Amino acid sequence: MSLFQENPDKVGVIGLGIIGSRAAEVLRKAGYHVYVWNRSPKPAPNFLGSPGEIAQLAEIVQIFVTNGEALLEIVGELKDRLTKRHIIINNATVDPDSARQAAELVESAGAAFLDSPFTGSKVAAENGSLVYYVGGDAAVLERARTLLETTSKEILLVGGVGEASVIKIATNMISAATVEVLSEAYALTVASGIDPERLADALEHNGCGSPLTAMKIPVIIEGDYEPHFSLKNMLKDAQFAVDLANRLQVDIPALSTTASVMFKAVQKGWGEDDYSVVARNYQADAKPGDQTLS
Repeated sequence: MSLFQENPDKVGVIGLGIIGSRAAEVLRKAGYHVYVWNRSPKPAPNFLGSPGEIAQLAEIVQIFVTNGEALLEIVGELKDRLTKRHIIINNATVDPDSARQAAELVESAGAAFLDSPFTGSKVAAENGSLVYYVGGDAAVLERARTLLETTSKEILLVGGVGEASVIKIATNMISAATVEVLSEAYALTVASGIDPERLADALEHNGCGSPLTAMKIPVIIEGDYEPHFSLKNMLKDAQFAVDLANRLQVDIPALSTTASVMFKAVQKGWGEDDYSVVARNYQADAKPGDQTLS
């Protein structure tokens, strides 16, 4: 009998940001008893006092935090409460070394670990249609599969712990650079006196069009940068990519340039906005004193 069958209705969720809070709500609606914790207290059902308290009540714990430092801190607080029945699932995008260190800590306590960053924005999280990239033991994934299926439309086992982090970082490289060049294309179109809706129409019938460009071009045209995936988090992931590329001696000029643009945009105070806010560099509502980035 699997662990999930023994404890079918209890799960812990740590980290109640844009995605974690919505994943927790999807799990509640599916009938799970969801125990939650966040560094800043939130008015959420079953909000407990510490990560350790969650481990006492739930043997599968999903962690949605910002970076490797936060992940290792949480795992450190969980460690003394873990047993061989526990599965700790890291759903944060972190550097591969932090993912592996977290796995070592969890496994030293006899518990199991999955590295499982996701793709999907706020709407995907609300609809239970995230995509998980999983690194770890296939047998552990099978024990947690029913839970992960509740909040996802696809689960891809991509390799070992740390390798899923690399895949997620690589895909975010493409997203970040795509939105930056989309913003530049928008700027060139507008500067030429052409309605940017014509660019949106053209993208629908061009090989360079994609679900991402279809999602972001209306946002850019409307100038509504409500966060679905924040600029500060995309910059964090870009910095992971730059650091990893430096270590591996891989030249990544497109991403390096995009990271520089995003860094300057964060300095302007746009870090909490959606990462498509880089297009604001070319729009009239940029804050007074801001300069167009090059």
